[in-house]
Amino acid sequence: MSTFSRLNARYIRESTGGGHWENKKSFPDEWQISWQNLSFKIKPMGFKHTGLFPEQAVNWAEMIKLIGSANRPINVLNLFAYTGGATVACASAGASVTHVDAAKGMVDRAKENALLSGLGNASIRYIVDDCQKFVEKEIRRGKTYDAIIMDPPSYGRGPSGEAWKIEQNLFDFVKLCKGVLSDKPLFILINSYTTGLQPVVLQNILSSVFGETSVEAYEVCLPTNEKGIFLPCGASGLKTWKN
Repeated sequence: MSTFSRLNARYIRESTGGGHWENKKSFPDEWQISWQNLSFKIKPMGFKHTGLFPEQAVNWAEMIKLIGSANRPINVLNLFAYTGGATVACASAGASVTHVDAAKGMVDRAKENALLSGLGNASIRYIVDDCQKFVEKEIRRGKTYDAIIMDPPSYGRGPSGEAWKIEQNLFDFVKLCKGVLSDKPLFILINSYTTGLQPVVLQNILSSVFGETSVEAYEVCLPTNEKGIFLPCGASGLKTWKN
C-alpha cells in the first residue's frame, strides 16, 4: 500500500501560484480538534494552511506552564497571531492577551477558537493591524507587555506596500519589540517556518537583543507513525526570565 493511499487528502501546489487540496477519502470542509481542554476549528484553505499549526503544542504547553507558575497577572502580546492557537493557550492559563494580525479573517477565526475553547469571556483584545505599526503605536502610548509571541511570515507587504523579508527585517523588528517589554518580563517566543532560518539564528537574535542567559532554540517537529521518525516543521527561539 502506497503512502498516499492512506491519506485523506494532499495539497497540490500549482506552478502559477497557490494550489488546491486533492481529496482521496471523505474530507469535510471543516471540523474540530481538541488539545488538552482546548478546541480549534480546522478548515483547509487554498494557500495550503489548515487553520492550525499542531506542532506548536509544545510551545503552548511551555507558555501555559510559565504563565501558571508566574504567580502574578501576565499581559501577553501575540503578533502575527493567525487563528489564535497561542492566544487561546495563554488565555486558558489566565493571561490577558492582545491578539494582533493584519488579516481580519484570521482574527475572526481566532475569536471562534476562543469560543470553542470556552474562553468567550476571557481577557482577549483582538486587533486587526500591521504588527510593526501596532508595536510602534504601543511604544508611543507607553504600553508594555510581560510576554511577547511572534510568528512572522517569510515575506509580506506592509499597509503602504513596504516589503517584509524575514531574513532582512526580523532582527530590527525584535529590537523594536523590546520597547514594549515590561520591567518584569516573563518570556519572548519567536517562531519561524522559513527554510534556511535555522534555530541558531533565532538564538543569536534573542541573545543579541535580550542577553545570552536563559535562551534556547530548537527545531519544532511532529511525530509520525514510524518509530524514531519526526517531521520537521519549523524553528522556535525562547527567552525566559526568572520571576
